[in-house]
Amino acid sequence: MCDTFCFDVEKVNRIQPQMEQVSGVELIFKALSDATRLKIAYALTLEKELCVCDVANIIGSTTATASHHLRLLRNMRLAKYRKEGKLVFYSLADDHVRQLVYIAMIHGKEDGTSGNE
Repeated sequence: MCDTFCFDVEKVNRIQPQMEQVSGVELIFKALSDATRLKIAYALTLEKELCVCDVANIIGSTTATASHHLRLLRNMRLAKYRKEGKLVFYSLADDHVRQLVYIAMIHGKEDGTSGNE
């Protein structure tokens, strides 16, 4: 146990004001923390766009459930959509979202033999 409380004032003063930039970003991770939404986002990294029916079949759900999760991803600005007649096609909002999901998938598959463990 450390009996001495110390910190680097310069580092704290430089970094602490930047913590406000985190505000709102946690919502991205909250949206992707749901297994169904993460599966949908991952599916959208594998295919440029998918209709609601495709998504429902991919994740093994009803179209209502898929639509609900897609709408949430859209409201969180992680996905976008376009209509073609009665069909609604979804895609990821941009490459940042694609990269975030892709990197998370790679990290999740690591075996833990590297790094500071």
